[in-house]
This record gives sequence, C-alpha cells and structure tokens, in this order.
Amino acid sequence: MQPVALLMCFLFANVLLYNPGVTGSGSTECSCGRNHFTCTVSAFGECTCIPAQWQCDGDNDCGDHSDEDGCMLPTCSPLEFHCDNGKCIRRSWVCDGDNDCGDDSDEQDCPPRECEEDEFHCQNGYCIRSLWHCDGDNDCGDDSDEQCDMRKCSDKEFRCNDGSCIAEHWYCDGDTDCKDGSDEEGCPADVPITNCSVEEFQCAYGRCILDIYHCDGDDDCGDWSDESDCASHHPCRSGEFLCNSGLCINAGWRCDGDSDCDDQSDEKNCTASQCTTDQFRCKSGRCIRLSWRCDGEDDCSDNSDEEDCEKTAELPHCAPDQFTCGTGRCIGQRKVCNGAKDCQDGSDEIPHQNCRERSEEESCNVNNGGCAHKCQQVRGIVQCTCHTGYRLMQNGKLCQDVDECAEDGYCSQGCTNVEGGFQCWCVQGYELRSDKRGCKALGPEPVLLFANRIDIRQVLPRRSEYTLLLNNLENAIALDFHHSKELVFWSDVTLDRIMKANLNGSNVEEVVSTGLESPGGLAIDWIHDKLYWTDSGTSRIEVSNLDGTQRKVLLWQNLEKPRAIALHPMEGTIYWTDWGNTPRIEYAAMDGSNRKIIADTHLFWPNGLTIDYAGQRMYWVDAKHHVIERADLDGQNRKAVISQGLPHPFAITVFEDSLYWTDWHTKSINSANKFTGKNQEIIRNKLHFPMDIHTLHPQRQPAAGRNHCGTNNGGCSHLCLPSGTNYTCACPTGFKKVDAYSCAGSLDKFLLFARRTDIRRISFDTEDKSDDVIPLADVRSAVALDWDAKGEYIYWTDVTTDSINRAKWDGTKQEAVVDTSLESPAGLAVDWLTNKLYWTDAGTDRIEASNLDGSMRTVLIWENLDRPRDIVVDPLGGYMYWTDWGANPKIERAGLDASERIVIISSNLTWPNGLAVDYETERLYWADAGMKTIEYSNLNGTDRTVLIGSQLPHPFGLTLHEDKIYWTDWQSKSIQSADKNDGLGRLTLRENLENLMDIHMFHRHRTPAATMCKINNGGCSHLCLLAPLPKAYSCACPTGINLLSDGKTCAPGMTSFLIFARRTDIRMVSLDIPYFADVVVPVNGSMKNTIAIGVDPKEGKVYWSDSTLNKISRANLNGSQQEDIVTTGLMTTDGLAVDATGRKIYWTDTGTNRIEVANLDGTMRKVLIWQNLDSPRAIALHQEKGYMYWTDWGEHAKLERAAMDGSDRVVLINSNLGWPNGLAIDKVGSRLLWADAHTERIEAADLNGVDRRTLVTPVQHPYGLTLLDPHIYWTDWQTRSIQRADKNTGGDIITVRGNLPGLMDIQAIDRVRPVGFNKCSVRNGGCSHLCLPRPSGTTCACPTGIQMKSDGRTCDNAPETYLLFSSRGSIRRISLDTTDYTDVHVPVPELHNVISLDYDSVEMKVYYTDVYLDVIRSANLNGSGMLTVIGQGLKTTDGLAIDWVARNLYWTDTGRNTIEVSWLDGNCRKVLINNSLDEPRAIAVFPRKGYLFWTDWGNLAKIERAQLDGTDRKVLINTDLGWPNGLTLDYDTRRIYWVDAHLDRIESCDLNGKLRQVLVGQVTHPFALTQHDRWIYWTDWQTKSVQRVDKYTGRNKETILANVEGLMDIIVVSPQRQTGTNSCGVNNGGCTHLCFARAADFVCACPDEPDGRLCSVDPGYMPPFPETTSSDERDDTVGSRKNFDSFPAKPTDSVENTIEKCSQEDASQGLCSQNVNQVLPAINGEGLHISYIIGAILSILAILILIAAVIIYRHKKSKFNDPVVSNLTYSNPSYRTSTQEVKIETVQKPAIYNQLRYKKETATDNSYTKGKIKIVEGICLLSNDDIYWDDLKQIKVTRGGILRDHACMKAETLSIQGSTDSLGDTETEQLLQDEPLSECSNVKARAPERSGLPLPDTGWKHSRKPSTESEV
Repeated sequence: MQPVALLMCFLFANVLLYNPGVTGSGSTECSCGRNHFTCTVSAFGECTCIPAQWQCDGDNDCGDHSDEDGCMLPTCSPLEFHCDNGKCIRRSWVCDGDNDCGDDSDEQDCPPRECEEDEFHCQNGYCIRSLWHCDGDNDCGDDSDEQCDMRKCSDKEFRCNDGSCIAEHWYCDGDTDCKDGSDEEGCPADVPITNCSVEEFQCAYGRCILDIYHCDGDDDCGDWSDESDCASHHPCRSGEFLCNSGLCINAGWRCDGDSDCDDQSDEKNCTASQCTTDQFRCKSGRCIRLSWRCDGEDDCSDNSDEEDCEKTAELPHCAPDQFTCGTGRCIGQRKVCNGAKDCQDGSDEIPHQNCRERSEEESCNVNNGGCAHKCQQVRGIVQCTCHTGYRLMQNGKLCQDVDECAEDGYCSQGCTNVEGGFQCWCVQGYELRSDKRGCKALGPEPVLLFANRIDIRQVLPRRSEYTLLLNNLENAIALDFHHSKELVFWSDVTLDRIMKANLNGSNVEEVVSTGLESPGGLAIDWIHDKLYWTDSGTSRIEVSNLDGTQRKVLLWQNLEKPRAIALHPMEGTIYWTDWGNTPRIEYAAMDGSNRKIIADTHLFWPNGLTIDYAGQRMYWVDAKHHVIERADLDGQNRKAVISQGLPHPFAITVFEDSLYWTDWHTKSINSANKFTGKNQEIIRNKLHFPMDIHTLHPQRQPAAGRNHCGTNNGGCSHLCLPSGTNYTCACPTGFKKVDAYSCAGSLDKFLLFARRTDIRRISFDTEDKSDDVIPLADVRSAVALDWDAKGEYIYWTDVTTDSINRAKWDGTKQEAVVDTSLESPAGLAVDWLTNKLYWTDAGTDRIEASNLDGSMRTVLIWENLDRPRDIVVDPLGGYMYWTDWGANPKIERAGLDASERIVIISSNLTWPNGLAVDYETERLYWADAGMKTIEYSNLNGTDRTVLIGSQLPHPFGLTLHEDKIYWTDWQSKSIQSADKNDGLGRLTLRENLENLMDIHMFHRHRTPAATMCKINNGGCSHLCLLAPLPKAYSCACPTGINLLSDGKTCAPGMTSFLIFARRTDIRMVSLDIPYFADVVVPVNGSMKNTIAIGVDPKEGKVYWSDSTLNKISRANLNGSQQEDIVTTGLMTTDGLAVDATGRKIYWTDTGTNRIEVANLDGTMRKVLIWQNLDSPRAIALHQEKGYMYWTDWGEHAKLERAAMDGSDRVVLINSNLGWPNGLAIDKVGSRLLWADAHTERIEAADLNGVDRRTLVTPVQHPYGLTLLDPHIYWTDWQTRSIQRADKNTGGDIITVRGNLPGLMDIQAIDRVRPVGFNKCSVRNGGCSHLCLPRPSGTTCACPTGIQMKSDGRTCDNAPETYLLFSSRGSIRRISLDTTDYTDVHVPVPELHNVISLDYDSVEMKVYYTDVYLDVIRSANLNGSGMLTVIGQGLKTTDGLAIDWVARNLYWTDTGRNTIEVSWLDGNCRKVLINNSLDEPRAIAVFPRKGYLFWTDWGNLAKIERAQLDGTDRKVLINTDLGWPNGLTLDYDTRRIYWVDAHLDRIESCDLNGKLRQVLVGQVTHPFALTQHDRWIYWTDWQTKSVQRVDKYTGRNKETILANVEGLMDIIVVSPQRQTGTNSCGVNNGGCTHLCFARAADFVCACPDEPDGRLCSVDPGYMPPFPETTSSDERDDTVGSRKNFDSFPAKPTDSVENTIEKCSQEDASQGLCSQNVNQVLPAINGEGLHISYIIGAILSILAILILIAAVIIYRHKKSKFNDPVVSNLTYSNPSYRTSTQEVKIETVQKPAIYNQLRYKKETATDNSYTKGKIKIVEGICLLSNDDIYWDDLKQIKVTRGGILRDHACMKAETLSIQGSTDSLGDTETEQLLQDEPLSECSNVKARAPERSGLPLPDTGWKHSRKPSTESEV
C-alpha cells in the first residue's frame, strides 16, 4: 500500500494546483510543480495539473485527453492497427486514403492508388479533386497540392519581397500592405503636407474631414482627434461618460478598473466609493455587478469575486469519460475503485462507491481479467480498457459505445454515430474532405472582404493575395455583399450614408443617404433582396429594398445601441447585438415579430456577430470581455471559443472550420479553429483600421433557401418580409395598411419637425409613431418649417446655406426657392389663401415675402427689427405675427402687407421662440426659452395666460393641431405634447433627439376662404398681399422697384442702382427705395469667377468677364438673353468698361497684358495697347473727352491715360501706388478717383493726374470703385461689404450691404441720365470697321492683324501674311502685316489635342491633326465647313503636309510608323512608306521639285528625302541628331531647316543634305518651325512662346508671342509660300486617282483600297467600265475627284477619250490597264527631254561619289563598331507607343516615378537620362495640364558640358506606347552599309560668307545610350 499512500500525498499536495486561474488571468501558459504533468490550457484560460504517473495511463485525467496524446498504449486487439502515436484503429482503415490515426501512420508504405481523371495525385499517395489543386488549402496534408507557381503581378501592382502582389499606389503610402513590409522600404522621407480647406477639419494624422463633423460625437477621423477638445460640446447621452478623447462610454464603467476610454480618462481621479445594493465591492475598491460574484470568472481582476465560493460555486463539468469527485475535481474514470484514493475526499473508493472486493488471483490471463475488451495489469491490479470508439462503464469491466457526435469537433458539419465509431457528412454546397471529417466548400477560393475605414480591401486567407476593392472612402464601418448580384454594400459613419458598388469596384452609388446617425451594422438578405441595418445613433433597426426604396423602421423600442446584425433568410430570422446600458443579443423574425433575448449575461461590448449556416450556430465577439463565444441559434449551449489574446475584437466571420476576426488594437485580421479556438494565425496585420469583415464565397449565401415571398412579391404592394417559414406584407414607415397586402398611397397627417441636418415626420396614420427621415439632400442647418397641402410641399429654411427650400412631402422635387441675400432665415410661414411665403431674417433684420416659388420677392418690414425669430400668418384675419428676441424682446403684429404694425406683447419675455395661431379659439401661443414657459393670449395680446410653466428646460418649436399643442425642447432633446387648453396630459412622443428645431403638423384640412387676390390677382401687376379689413388687400412690387401712382402697377425696373459682381453671381442694389437690398440678376448660365462688370444703360444690358471660364458675356438686366460675346484669347480680364455712347466694350487683360476694344457683340475685336503693360486692372472711359484711363499694378504700379483709340498714351501717376484696384471718373467734378488696397486709401486727382489728395483712409482692402451723384461706392474684400461715402469729403461712411464674400467690381448706374452724343453716329464715322473717339475727333481702326488701306478708312478683309499655330485646344493666327503680333483664335470647333497643321491656299482651308480623336480634319478660317478628312486607321499623326499643286495630303503616323497620302478630301488613301521607319514626325513637301522630306526620331534619328511617290528614298542627315522635331523648307534658298529638342538647337542644310550649319545653338525646347521672308519662326515648349531669328545669321532673336500653354505646330500663310506648279497641276496629270510629281517626271498611282472606280496608272488612259455600270454612274464616279472654287476641276475628258481608244480586244488581252497597285512613270512630252540629259549626268556623278564613299566607309568602318560612338537610340517622346505603358498616378509619390522605372544596369552616371526625359516629354503631348514640367525640371542632363533643365506639361493617367519596329544594331549597320556615307556625315560644309559662323563638328561622339527600346 506504500505506493498508494505516496500517491495520496501527491494528490493532497496538488489540490490547489488544480484550481483554474492559478497562474494568472493574463498568462497563456501554465507551470505545474515538480513531478506533475501540465494539461493543455483550456479555452477559458484554466490550468490543470495532475501527478506525472497519470500521464499515459490510458485514463482521461485532464479532461481533454492531453495527458494521453502521443502515448504508446501497451496493446491493441488483433483486429486493430497500432498507430505510431499509440492510437488503435480498425485494420480495415489502413491504406484507405484517410488519415485515421491522425499522424498519417496508417497511410504510410501503402501501394500507390490510381487516381481518377478528375483527381490530383498527392505526393503522399492521396487523391484529391483536381479543383482543390492550388486553391490555397492544404488538402493533401503534405502541402503537395499547393506547390504552385507564384502569380505574376499585373502592371498596376507592386510585387512584395515575399512574392505577393499589392496595388501599385500602395507603394510608399505610409501603410504596410506587404506582409514583410517591403512596400514601405526605401521610400522618400519627405511626405507632402496636407492642407485642409476652410470648411474642413484636419485630423491628427493629416486627413481632412468636413468641419461639421468636428465635435459631433462620432469618431470620423478614426483616432478620435475630431472629438478632442470638445469641452463645450456634449455628444453623450444620459447614462454615458464622456472621455477626454470625445468617446462616449457607459457611465457604469467609470472607475471600474478597466481602461475603457482610449486615453484611460475613465480611470483617472477615481476614489473609493460605496457600491450600490446590486453591486459587489472588490478588494481593489472596484464595483462590479452582484450577479458576477462566484460565477467562475475573475471580474475583479484580483479574483476577490471568486474567493470563498465553495458553497455557492457550481461544480465544474467533467468530461464524459471522467469521474467527478466530491470536491468537484475531475479524475479519469478508470481510477474509480482502483484501490487508491485518487480523490482527496476518497469519494472514488469504498465506502462512497460500490467497489467489489478484489481477489489476489485476478489476472488478465484468466477470462481476460473479466474485461470486455482489453486487459492490462498495473502494480498487480487488473485494469480494463476499451477499443477506440468505446468507453469503460462504471463497473470497470464492460465497455459502451462513445457517441462522438455529442462532442464538438469530431465532424465539421453533420455527424452520425455508429457502433464503435461515427460517420461525418456535409450539407449541400460542401463535400467531405479526404480525412472524412472536414467539409470543403464547393466553388471558388474564399476571399475575406473587410472595411478599413478609408477603403475596402480583400485578402485571400490561404495565400498572400491582398488587393484593393474601393478607396478614397471617408469612414467605412459595416459591410456585406450580395454574391449573385455581384454587389458590395457598406456604411459610412462620417458621411452617414449606406453605399453600394459592384464587386469589381465600379458604379459606386448611394443607397440610403438620409436619417442615419451611426449605421454600425449591415446585412443583406440575398434570397428576398432586402437590406437590413442597425443604427446606434437613432437606436433603430431598419429594412429597405436593395436600392434603398420602401424603407421601414423594423424595430425601435427597447433598443439602445444596436451594433452587429446577421440574417438567416432560410429560417426567416434576424440576429443583432446591443451594447447599450443592458448589453444583449436578440433575435426576431425578419418582419420584426417574435422578438426574443437569447443572451444578456456576461456581455459588455458584443461587437461582431456571424452565423454558421452549415453548423447552425452563431458566433460573436465581446471587446470588453476579450472573448469569442458561440451558441446555438436559440442561445443554448453557449461556450467560449477563445478567451485569451483578444485585445479588442470588433467583427467576425466564419467559413468552413475557421473563424476570422478583426482586432482594433492589433490592427489585424486573425483566424482560428471554430471548435477549439486553436491554430490561431495572423492573416494580415499593420492595417489602417480594420472594421467589419465577411467571407466572400457563394456558400456564405446559400442559394438553396426558399424565397418565402415567391415570384410575385407575395402579393404585397410594397414590402414582403419573411417571418419564420411564412411572410408578412409590410408598409414603408408611416404608411398605413389598407388590407393584408396593400398600403396607402400617401400620408394624411404627420408631425413635421426639423433636426438641423435632416427633416423628419411622425405619421399619425399608424400606431407606431416612428419618426421617418424625409430623403432630402444637403440639409445643413434646417431651422424653420411650414407646409402647403395643396401643392403637397414642405418648406424649410437653412441657416448654413442661407436658403429657403421646398420639396414634396416624400422628398421628391427638391429645389431652392430663395438662396440669395439671406443671412439667417429663422422663421417661415405659408399663406395658403394667396400662395405666398413669408419669412424673417435675423441677420438682415427684415421680414420678406414672395410667391411660393420664390418669385416676386419683396421686403415688407426693414425698420425697428432686432433679431426677428418665428413668424406665423393668419390669412383669415389678414395678419402676421412674429417674435423678436433682440435687446427688447417682443411679439408684434402687422397686416400681411406690413400695414397696421403694433407690438402686442413686450413684457416678461426673454427668448420668445415658437409661435402658433389657434384659428378656432383665436388665440396666439408662444414658447419662451428664457422664461421656460408656454403661454397664450388673444390675438391682440390681451388675456395672457401661462399654459405650462414647469419642466420646460428650453422649448423652441411650437405648433397646434386639434386639441393638442406640440413643442420641441433643445435641452431635453424631446418632442412633447399636451392639452392646448389646460396644459395637462403631457406626453413625450420622441426623445434622445439632438438639435431639434421647428415643428408643424401637416394635414389636409386648412380653412379655405375667398379673397380679392384670387380674382385677377386683385388687379395687381405683381404681388397681391392680404391685409386686415376693411382694406382686405394691397398691391406690392418686387424688391427695388417702385409702385406707380395707380397703386396697382409696378415700374418696369430699377432706374438708379448699384450692380456688382460676386464671383458666382451678379447682384443689384436699388437706389430708388429707402433701404438697401441686393437682388440677384437671374442669369441663365454658369459663373465661376466673375470679376469685372459693365452696364449699357441704353439697352439695359450687363456685361461681365469670367477669368475661370475665360470669356466675356452679357445679358439683360432681368437675366434674360444671356450670350457669350468674347470666348477666345482671354486669360484674366480684370477690367471692363462699356462705351454706351460709341457702342463699344473695352477691357484689360492681366494675363496677356493687353487692352482691347470690340463692338458690343464682340465683333471687330482690336488690341489697342500691348506694349509696356504689367498687370493692367481697372479701366474707365470719358467718352465726351475721348479718353480712357486704367490702373496698372505690376512691379511699377501706375495710373495711365490714352485716347480711346490707343494713341496719345501718357502716365499720369506712378508714385506712392501699391495695388491700384478700382477706378472711377467724376465727370461733373472733372476728377479721377481710385482705390489702392495696399496703401488702404481712396484717392482723387484731376483728369491730368495733378491736385492729388486722399479722400478716404483707412479702407481695409478696397477693390471695385464707382460713383453716382454725391456718393462714391466701393467693395471691400476684407470686410466683405459695400461701403458708401461722400465723393467730395470722404465722410458719412455707411455700409450699404455686408456679409457678401467674393465681392469684385461694382458700377453705379442711372438709366435716366442721357448717354451723350456719339461722334461716330453718322455712317460709323465713315469707317468700314471700327470708329473710335479721340479728344480731337475720331479714328478709323481695323480688327487685330488687319491692315488699313491707303484711304485711312477702309480695312482689308483679312491679313495677307500670317502665322498659323496650334496650342492643343486651339488654332490661332498672328498677323505679320501689322506690328502688334497679337494672336487671334481661329474659331474652329471641337479641338482637343491639335498637333500638326498645314494650309491650302487654293481653297483657303486649314488642315490639322487631332491625336485625341485620331483624326485629320479641315475647316475654313472662319470656323465653318469643318470636315473629317481621315477618321479611321490613325494612331498618332505627328506630321502633316499639303501638296497644293497635285491636291494631295501627306502625313506621318508615329504609332503605325507609316507615311501616307490621300486626296485632300481623304479619298484615294495610300501608304507610301512603311519600312525602316521608327517614329517619323515632321513632314514637308516641295511640289515644284517633286520632293518629300521628313524627320525620324526613333532609335536612329535621321532626316530623309524621297520623291513624292515615295521612291528614291535617301537619308540626308543621320549624325549628330537627337530629337528632330520640326521641319520646314525655304523654297527660295532651297534649304531645309529643322529643330532638335534634344540638342536644343536649330539647324539647316541644302536639299541634298549638304552645307549643314547650326543656325541657333541655344534654344530651350523647340517643337516646330516655319520660314517666311528673312525669318525663322518656332514654337518652344519650355518658354511657352513663339520666337524668331534671322534665317541668315541666327541673330536678332525676338519673342513674337509669350505665355502660351501647349504650343505645337506652326506654319506661315503667305501668297509667296505656295507657288509654282508641276506636271500634276493640269488635269491631275491625266491620272484617274493619285498623281505624284517627281524630279524628272510624274507617276500615276492607285489607292490601297479600291474605291469602286477602275484605276489606271497609265496617264491619260482609262480602263473600260464594266457593262453593268450605267453611263450616269460612270460619269459620277469619274467626276468625283475634287472640284474647288478657286482651282480648276480636274476634267475627265482626256480620260474618257482614252477609254474610247482602247478596243474590246485590247481590253480582253489586258492591254488597257496595268496592275492597280503598280506605279508607272509618265513621260512629259516627246523626244529626248532635257531632264533626261541632266539625269544622266547626275547618275554618272552619283556613281563616282558612291565609289569614293565605299573607300571612305571601309576606312572608317571601325568607327561604327566602336561602342563609344554607338548609334543614337533615344526613347522617343511620343504620343502613344506600342510596347511601353506609362502611367501617371495621382498619389503621394514623385509624379514621374512610375514612368521612369528602367533597368538599373543600363543607367549612366546621371540619375536621369535623356531617354527618360523623352518618355516624359511624350506624355506631355497628350496632356492638358502643367505640373509635370515641375517634375521634369528636377531632371538634370549633362551633355557636352551643358547642364539643362527640361520641363513638361502636366498629364492625367494615360498610356504611351513605344514602336515595335525600332531599328536594332544589325539593321542600323545594314542601313549604313547601304548608305556608306551620308552626304552630311563628315562634310565640314562652308557656310555662306555673310554668316561668318563656325560650323559644328558633325563627327561629335555621343556617350553610350541604351541600345534598344526595351532597355529604356
């Protein structure tokens, strides 16, 4: 017995070690004493220690078999297989392909099994489904099915070092998106600083949110920084504690020992306090719920709530194969009656147990020891054991079957118990895994979809795949998906919206946008297509259709803070968590019925909730208890799955056998086994802020469920909601049911109330009285309300947007009624008899009225008002009443026409807010928030009575209906009602509603009455307003207009008024009336930045300039007939003046530094002054004297004068000026007045600039200035006001209008005053175009660029010689006939990205390429006749040239690497050259010589020449070239000129490539050039200018035009430019189709695509037409060649005659025509032509030169093989290229980062190469912005000792494709062999003697460049 006694000692010593939690609640490991075995830590963190002898004794002592795992049991029966881990299994299970042992030992050394065709053969011999191969799941067990090739990342992805792919713009974005963090390595340290706008709040980490979300109680930033420092704001409800960070928590959590606030402020300054009767006091002083005492959980954190619990604690539940001792301890069942007291109290032995006497002769050899299965002897004692699948019975001998299905985890889903074992099975949509226990979902690989606040991402849990679904979100919290419809839904608690999008991230839409406060939970019913959500702000659960329609409040009672929500559509149930003061988990039917609490204990923050549909269980997380729990769907069998290592779990989802959850604290996604909580793994960490999570897989939304509503919506008119196995028809909130299936179509009666950011209604048609948000947009601060039942409109005021709005009662047809000249509209009332709207404005201190649509607005009362508040009307009595709570609070009354005004209540008032009229009892009710009372009196103020005088903290809105009075209260946040007569029967309708404002009862029974205004509008021309009897009514006029003496009719308009610009509108202030009120001119058009303004009083039109839209417009003063008069050539038009006398408009342009004039309709526009201007601003005219005056606030501010024709210019004042803004002329006092914003003065001087004096000082920031009668008026930016002062003294300053941001120009107008005499009135002064006044008379002038004829009065129709250039979105002209060199826009429509130009002087048309549309078009210079010439088959048309003789059009296509030709109308299109081209660009023709020239700036830059038919191709220049952009010909000197944007120079040579010389050696970035007379003109990208130099010397450089964005091609149009002729000039050379002149002859050619007409290449010969072609058709077809007005049509007579000469026999033998694609030369004349003699001589010379070239080539062949002088292989700046995709991402990286990625080994010493610059330059060609110049300026390229900065224009995201036909090294060498020596290669040509310039070294050696495009 000694061993037994020793064992007892061990047991006694180990009792305390058994107690759970001994090692501390925070520990994840247990440490047992010496000679003890430590059991596995339980899911609750409990530790169990047993004696070491009990390990591997075959008995389950730990309760989880951990003491028996891995033990070698002594014996297995003959029918069993002994596993390596000691387990015994049936022999029939060996080598069956299933891992029955658990260690795979039963499947080792098995003969290989043949797998089926649809199976994958694992390396361990298993066979699995082929679909499981590479699905991220280890189905084989040895991972052999997951040995897969790594997925390639796309072009839009970044590859992490671990091989995973993430979105490219996540690289260096500050978030660690790669698991290994490699996406944030090596990032630039400088992070751009985010600057928030005035209306935004900046979070602590830089993000910007709307300022209205600051201190609103919601964590909009994600770090609570928007809720910090909100001491004055209390967003928490009653029963909540406000953390210092702004977070609201349960007030009971204050000083409870847990830091529930994220800043621990709930545990600061805590003192020991007495606990309540329902609380238990811990030793630490903390109070916890009494029900938590002795519940087995350490809630006190010091275990004091679990001490001394022997009598109250429940005994722990032991495993089925364990015995429970009397002390509650669990021991193995086999230790009962073993003769040793294994229980401390001996309850496992006699006398407590019926143990039979043991005999000494017991032996396993006798009758198997009496054991039913297995017998073994331990210390001489027989011990029976059972086979696998059985357990030992109480008698210790017999065995009984174990029901494995009763325990969790044996099977993944379904389990069937069999004798000695069990069978697992799977539900529909799953199949059994190879281990015969787990279930695998059918379908695609699962994806975890999770919200990350600022985006929604998806991650594959089984592999490192991490992608972005939606980004740029505000605060995405909850989400769900609809798999079959491929939709994702999410809620945003910052925007208070529910959104949806496609699962690919497209089509983002709002679903629910109103009535949300904190939508924290979201769930999709994928069977019935419904959307459910929880809102902890409104304390509701709602449902709607998937598009947000038919919205219904489902549950609203007894809800505090509902959070997570989950649906079981198959069962028709809904589950949700509520973490209010009484945390709980509930469920109900999906129609809201049968609601039941399923868990309400041991809950604090039940956040996440999910349903395992296959396992019929629910799982949830509790962030306060740090636990994940599960239970059956009815709440039974609740169990903790994980109770450790969960800092702050938020959301949870389940898939197959795994749980996935997000954690706020660790910012990670984690997973674990759903049965045991083991196998925990971090799926993703270092996330921004993980919120909700779902498993995106079809089996998470099983399609097997039955649609309870069927196919016809269950017969319901609106909502059909499942309810268990049935369904219920439901109505949207507030709508009553008319029968079991149908809902009413409208509401009859509802309480309407405003809540600042929304307007709600409480229907009185139903019993639930739920408030429903009316779906309105952009409600910012709604205050006052009213309604009109006839129109079914509701009206409200908004004091943030300063507007009055209306909409139908259902939210449709929303519109702003009045949105101008309001400052604080606080009261609103509807006169339902005359359909008028009345309102008070506490900002302007006015009462106004208008029609219900806002028209005919008029000011009724403007005097003696001090913050008027509410207003009500009594149309039956003709009165209106209003409260005024200024310095002397009062209630007043007046007629609805403002007559008979009296004060009716003026005492005992503080803050009189709401007003209401009881038309029945003729009483006036009001609420006073200061007196805290609701009172009433008679309508005249008598018999005043206090109705309610208690418990009114802060009443605001007030209304009456029937026998009830309703009011809102700010402080109690409630809507209440009471009896209107005695104030009794008080009832709270709604509570916990923040920001309650006005309230009204909408009904359809307002009292009708007859009025005179209903009869012909009372005879009034405009407004008919009711009045008290006997007057009954009166007429009124719109604001600013006087009523005529008849008392009925209004004047036609204002006669004397101020008119001013306010950036986005134009307003008028009438000076005809005794008050100042601004009225918006209702212009029907958009205004972005209206600056300058002018008025034509004669025709009553207003003119204005908009510097954002870059145009000058005009309209009538009533806003009608708006039109744009100047739309081109404007940049910043700061000043504008109307010459009403001479009918002209003058303006200044600060951007172009010009002063211009035009007719009032914008025609005959002329630049008057363009020199020596530096930011001209204000302009004023003195028509009588013929002068104009203007201010200039450039570097040297000044005030100037000139005649109105631009002559006699003189500076009047140039000292002591800063920013001279406004300018006005006092014609009566002959003075000049101006406002200076820098010196803060308004000054005056006489008209000559002398007698200068200060008029007003200081003025803070004056801008516009005007004068009328004795006053000056000015606008002030800083005070946002219009001021007035005496014009002589500067005194008597008053504010005309205030609170007007964006004030600009102002003009004072008196339309009665005569406009004066027009000097040009008689026959326009004899001028053909412009007649301009001057002091001594008039001057005739011509529009810009047009010359005056010798008579001094008549102008030419158009300029004779001019430059024509393109600048992306425009084509412009600069006349060379005049000296001003001003650009004039050619009004060609639909220009997007114009690159190349040419002009046809015959038809006078411009031809251009647009690479945005990929077209070639033509148009007249007046913009008419726009025609698409080539509309298909173009990629990037860089060059364009017209053969004006042959009427052919040539172009280069860089994208296709071709040179093509067609007729000028686009017909007869033919590819001339398509080989050995590598990005051809500029092209030029010489028709007289028959030559075609072009530049090619591919890998081997060159300039080539060919005949016009593409033959005799020859390389002229191929050395010392970089990017030959522009090309032009000097037809007079027979020279070629080109610009090189890489070498930054302009060069020339003769037509053979000889005599090469550098004309200009230092130009920044030239693009195109042209030639005229002695000048070379070019466009420059970097200087944004057009420049010119002398073509002979390269000197006299001059800027023709500056500051032009996007300059492209440039040409000269001149009578001397397109001259000469050739053989194709007459009768098309006799060709049927194309005619090409050549040097010595011409050829005919056929188009590549037949055009239906027979083609001949024989000049003058026409093939016969088929007999089926009629003569009419033949005539039409042949005659279809272009006929031009100014060019003789190419006749078809000669062609037809030729046809007659061809007999049918000849035709049948093919003698009448050649191959249609063959080109044959045509012979000019008969006999031996002189050209052939010259040609022969030239041929002999060419042969001699060729022989010499071969010798030189062999001598210098090594030079070409020298890698140091390798071929130039630039990466071309192209529009689109075909091999390289380059993208500009608008992310926080260097803007050209992605474009410039290239192989590092090819990089030179420079950080950026020229090739890189070319890529970026190419990007510029397609863009319309300019920030990329800044990026390119950082790229410094050292070449030839010169360091240059390059710049570029900003690009949006685009693609640039590189050429696929680039010349390789071999091709280049072959080309050089074909052309041994270019005619310009090494010839040091002699320049003309007059130039005297040194010639360049054409053998200049280049540094090594990348040799192929792929290297770049």
